[in-house]
Amino acid sequence: MEIFTEAGIEFLARYGHIISGITWIGLLYYFNFVQVPAFAAFEAGSRNEALAKLAPRALWWFRWGAMMTLAFGLLLFILQEQYDADYMKSTPGMAILTGIVMATIMFLNVWLVIWPNQRTVIANAEGLLAGGEADPAAAVAARKAACASRTNTLLSIPMLFFMVATSHFFTLTDFELLPEGGDRAVWWIVVAVVLVVIEGIALRAPAPGKPEAWHIDKHQNTIIGGFVVLAVLYVVMEILFG
Repeated sequence: MEIFTEAGIEFLARYGHIISGITWIGLLYYFNFVQVPAFAAFEAGSRNEALAKLAPRALWWFRWGAMMTLAFGLLLFILQEQYDADYMKSTPGMAILTGIVMATIMFLNVWLVIWPNQRTVIANAEGLLAGGEADPAAAVAARKAACASRTNTLLSIPMLFFMVATSHFFTLTDFELLPEGGDRAVWWIVVAVVLVVIEGIALRAPAPGKPEAWHIDKHQNTIIGGFVVLAVLYVVMEILFG
């Protein structure tokens, strides 16, 4: 059967990558644009019940969607014959690598920050429903999870751009195909600085209202911040490789 040829396996990996990615990013947007604002308007009892009964189901699909997106993405990456050292020095190659780096940070946020802290929040909600005392660590955990989740939402905007633009923009425009080594080095320095600053803020989980928390205090700000980061990186790429 054709589906079991090398081309068929590559197609299945791409298909699985897309389905898993839709699941992951779809739930990420649901949490940030729907659930969090809605929960904020709930009464305490209703919010705890929703946290105890709804959140665990959504978070299961969320974290395993992230895992499968990464797994299928790595498989797809391995199967691409053109992804050699020379290709990774090209503008399309650097675009896909930039998207991969951002997606990897997002994946690590899911499994190492969001999920562990949400477990504390859910356990607190379950305890309160059972008549127990509030866990003082729950509020801190909720803030850490929220900051990481908003950061993932912000990063998803440039990440998806660079993923899609790899084959559907940079190869069809007048961008320089093989930039000089110095220009490539500048690009990676800029990307590293941007990502370190953004992720550093997420891990510190600053209190609401702090200037450095502007982009993660409201989902509207997060969307704006995501497009600002994309615009900055795109301008840098235009200057270096355009």
